[in-house]
Amino acid sequence: MHQCVALASGNLQPAECRCLSVELDSFATTVRACRICADNPIGKPLPHEPRPVLRPSSSARILIASQAPGTKVHLSGMPFTDASGDRLRTWLDVTSDEFYDIEKFAIVPMGFCFPGQDAKGGDLPPRRECAPAWRAPLMALMPRIDLVLTIGIYAQTWHMGAARRASLTETVMDWRAIWENSVGPKVLPLPHPSWRNTGWLKQNPWFEIDLLPFLRSEIRYRLG
Repeated sequence: MHQCVALASGNLQPAECRCLSVELDSFATTVRACRICADNPIGKPLPHEPRPVLRPSSSARILIASQAPGTKVHLSGMPFTDASGDRLRTWLDVTSDEFYDIEKFAIVPMGFCFPGQDAKGGDLPPRRECAPAWRAPLMALMPRIDLVLTIGIYAQTWHMGAARRASLTETVMDWRAIWENSVGPKVLPLPHPSWRNTGWLKQNPWFEIDLLPFLRSEIRYRLG
């Protein structure tokens, strides 16, 4: 067990909080230098130079477990600097300043690098190398997380396991039961906020009517 993670099992003193933050910062630096998908890939190598994008936090209570960076995020090096981010912030009812406050939100996608696009111009799935190599130790260094927003099937598969339903729609539709039965941090499943899901949102009005008000109240509660 990481030394600072062991400390996190009790009531943290300021010096212990700093210890955990320093260890996470060091580990995140290692992650940002990762080249597994280019140098030792599963399947085809990444079609461009790796640029891992993540914002872990030892103090945030909310984790956005997203999918993978898109083209704009690959260029900016900051998560959700695109139309999907605009929609997500609307869902959460937070400002950009709140969203990018490392004390408030951790943002750790399932794949850290932009995976490239398919023949139709859609983003490929998150790279399979990232989660096995990095996700568990990153989660261990974020002990204050008590709300995980799982965006899309890849995050839902990793964070929810057998609690995930057969389809994304079924999973998100069953959000109340998933919330009540969460073990450890509370989990709330969400669709991806991409424009490609605009049709899904129109076909599932309960998402905006029922789930979003609940989501916003839980976010506001944790932001104080």
